[in-house]
Amino acid sequence: MNPRIETLRTRLATLEPQQLDIRDDSALHAGHAGAAGGGGHFHVLICSSRFVGLPPLARHRLVYAAIGDLMGTEIHALSIDARLPA
Repeated sequence: MNPRIETLRTRLATLEPQQLDIRDDSALHAGHAGAAGGGGHFHVLICSSRFVGLPPLARHRLVYAAIGDLMGTEIHALSIDARLPA
């Protein structure tokens, strides 16, 4: 398993997700300046009851609060799809 994905999964577990899918898109960005620096490109789909009543920007802030210190080191780019439970 990808250790960066496992780190993201562990950090995002604090948001008690009902669904959590993490995709490493780093290979799609080979040759990109951020990829050269070692940071990965990831897409996160997360569904959590912690997002109920929050607008999308506030949901994203919760995600960044959980993983923010990884930005610029382990993560170069992050795409977030933060959903409410069905």
